[in-house]
Amino acid sequence: MSRTRRTAIHRTVAALLATGLLTLSACAGGGGSDDDSATQPPDASQSADSSAEASPDEQVTQGHDGHRVKPAKARPLRAGETRTTIAMPGSYTPSAPYGTGTDDYRCFLLDPELAKPAWLTGTQILPGNPEVVHHVILFQVPPEQVAAAEAKDEAEDGEGWTCFGGTGLDRFQNVDQSPWIGAWAPGGKESVTKPGFGIRLATGSRIVMQVHYNLLAGQEPDTSAAQLRLAPANRNYEALSTMLLPAPVELPCRPKHDDGELCDRDAAVADVKERFGAEGNTADLLHLLCGGRPEPGQTQSCLRTLSEPITIHGVAGHMHLLGRSIKIEVRPGTPQAQTVLDIPVWDFDDQGSRPIEPITLQPFEQVKVTCTHVQWLRDKLPAFEGQPDRYVVWGEGTTDEMCLGMLQVTRP
Repeated sequence: MSRTRRTAIHRTVAALLATGLLTLSACAGGGGSDDDSATQPPDASQSADSSAEASPDEQVTQGHDGHRVKPAKARPLRAGETRTTIAMPGSYTPSAPYGTGTDDYRCFLLDPELAKPAWLTGTQILPGNPEVVHHVILFQVPPEQVAAAEAKDEAEDGEGWTCFGGTGLDRFQNVDQSPWIGAWAPGGKESVTKPGFGIRLATGSRIVMQVHYNLLAGQEPDTSAAQLRLAPANRNYEALSTMLLPAPVELPCRPKHDDGELCDRDAAVADVKERFGAEGNTADLLHLLCGGRPEPGQTQSCLRTLSEPITIHGVAGHMHLLGRSIKIEVRPGTPQAQTVLDIPVWDFDDQGSRPIEPITLQPFEQVKVTCTHVQWLRDKLPAFEGQPDRYVVWGEGTTDEMCLGMLQVTRP
């Protein structure tokens, strides 16, 4: 595909992506793979519903439900840093906002009371009720968006507002330069930047804390909080930002479990849209972003072409409970190819970011994320008890799936 054609496609995608994903400069295909050799239980000749034990690298911790790991203790402050805690103003009891589904995404507007600019040099999420908190993302709200955020908060009863996909403050979410400033999922520790790096926060900025509640674990009240590590604005730091690398998920039902209504892709996508509203469109829009058409398979990928130079300093991945492996590569298919993240056996309870030796990429060089998901994990995890197989696509729910790479980058 020509560069001009790819650019035209991305302009179309930018016009369509109202809430979930954002514009890119260029990207090309990913696709499906039906090669089960590396991902099935050891005896591939057995039926898919076999109760045979998995091999050691395929064993799953009994009782695993993705909600048992609490955050680690805070690390000591460095010279000149301070720590401030921001918390939900009151408790919130999660519920399915559209009356169906097992997930609630809620955004809470928090005020760090910044009387002057500052560098954000670390975040520590403090989930109030780890049993129901699936993950947490922090977004910065610049001063010019504070009024809109306050209006959104006041428009709904109770604490916060419903916010599948993003915060709802931007019509288009920019995956090249996301407003994410921190995140927590099970296994995440306090995030601390390398010396000399930070995220710039302007005077009067606010923070949106988006909490994903898993209703399968109950509907008990939660009061979560976050700690911000701050440094003086007059320090000569390099500004960090987050680049998101999403890829499609197109996981079909197993052959001996494919007679259910939701084993049809169209029915599965319609179900996601019913549960999450407009954000349910992500499953189809990702194919515009990554090129190609939906192809059922355990392994999917997305290749992105850069429009500007970046230097990568840290990497992370995010999948849900059916995730098996995730990999992020730079300059794939060239003599300079490097793998910057490779998790061959995914553990939902270990989603912390990883620092790497800085890698600088130039315009038109590429990055690629690849994920593998497997249906047989349904037979191992309590979260899927009583749930039949379904065609799994990208969705916001605990028992839906994602394939998401994250890069912590600086730009010239």
